[in-house]
Amino acid sequence: MSSITAIRTCFPALGRIHNGRPVAYFDGPGGTQVPQRVVDAMADYLLHHNANTHWLYPSSAETDDLLMGARAAVGDFLNASADEVAFGNNMTTITFHIARALGRKWGPGDEVVVTELDHHANIAPWQALATERGVTVRTARMLPERGTLDWSHLETLISSRTRLVAVGAASNAIGTVNDVARAVRLAHDVGALAFIDAVHYAAHGVIDVREWDCDFLVCSPYKFYGPHAGVLFAKSQILAALDVPRLDPAPNEGPERTETGTQNHEGIVGSGEAVEFLASLGAGATRRERLTSAMRALHTRGDALFARMWMGLSSLDRVRVYGVAPGAPRTPTIAFSVAGMHSDDVARALATRAIFASNGDFYATTVIERLGHAADGVVRAGCACYTTEDEVDRLVDGVREIAGS
Repeated sequence: MSSITAIRTCFPALGRIHNGRPVAYFDGPGGTQVPQRVVDAMADYLLHHNANTHWLYPSSAETDDLLMGARAAVGDFLNASADEVAFGNNMTTITFHIARALGRKWGPGDEVVVTELDHHANIAPWQALATERGVTVRTARMLPERGTLDWSHLETLISSRTRLVAVGAASNAIGTVNDVARAVRLAHDVGALAFIDAVHYAAHGVIDVREWDCDFLVCSPYKFYGPHAGVLFAKSQILAALDVPRLDPAPNEGPERTETGTQNHEGIVGSGEAVEFLASLGAGATRRERLTSAMRALHTRGDALFARMWMGLSSLDRVRVYGVAPGAPRTPTIAFSVAGMHSDDVARALATRAIFASNGDFYATTVIERLGHAADGVVRAGCACYTTEDEVDRLVDGVREIAGS
């Protein structure tokens, strides 16, 4: 595993100074910083290969090759084949697209199960089917005192009427990691499909769609050191049969059949390069082995940073932290509040100290409501591959000053 010093040299953004101090970026759960090599790959594409696809001249052929290379790289990241990887604007748009496609064959009497722990991008597209197709949407509870999914309740909601179970691999608000394989088994046991939101999880753990056996999985490269784009995995036989809205002249083979219109080619190239960056941090004979090595090492490092952050923040008067404690399955993302202060004010005060952290509900609205902060939100701080112990200490010290602890 590369040293933290070596990793940090890859990110020009880390040289930013704000109010005389180097910026500590804790906003990774909303979008990580980008290594130079990803920007270089995108610029090289635009400057030297920019063309539309499937034409008979060199730059078009080069574009085809680069896009296929990106599919293969992302496939290795997910442990999928290249022909099971599709791209789109973002996870939310992709999920609406897939929901509409699946919903064309569903109607009254069919059910979809979602959870309170999820980002609303894995809730609203399925809820739309209630209006558009008469589908019933059932919602599994979270346990706010634990910050976990109520698995017993989830199990009672899944029945022979269930057509799809939509579950997040990890909560973008409080970092809880779910047992994806268990959720998939529950869905498959009744003949339903399993749709996994891995947007928050992707930067912190090994994704293995073969081991999980999920039917769909979505993630966003801008959460794992790439550009703003979205990724869809779908099993090849499901992808081939999916009744997606599409233009008749457009390609109707493989993943391209789900990609409406001309894609963000430079974003796709950058997504592949983000995977290559992660692979460069690990060891092994194949790209998949290097990725697995890197993600496991990053997870171990992230756990240590999170424990330091949790212990520091939870020791402060007037500060409350949410979610599962260190040692439980989770990402290095913490949500907290300061008694008597709106999360806006805490985030602004941290920013004056060159500590950038997001606040609000992060589109995980139900989670924040269940935590009792619908009106004022919470502050969220997430560790990334470039986060240091010193930055964690700066965050804790900054909150201590703000809270007057």
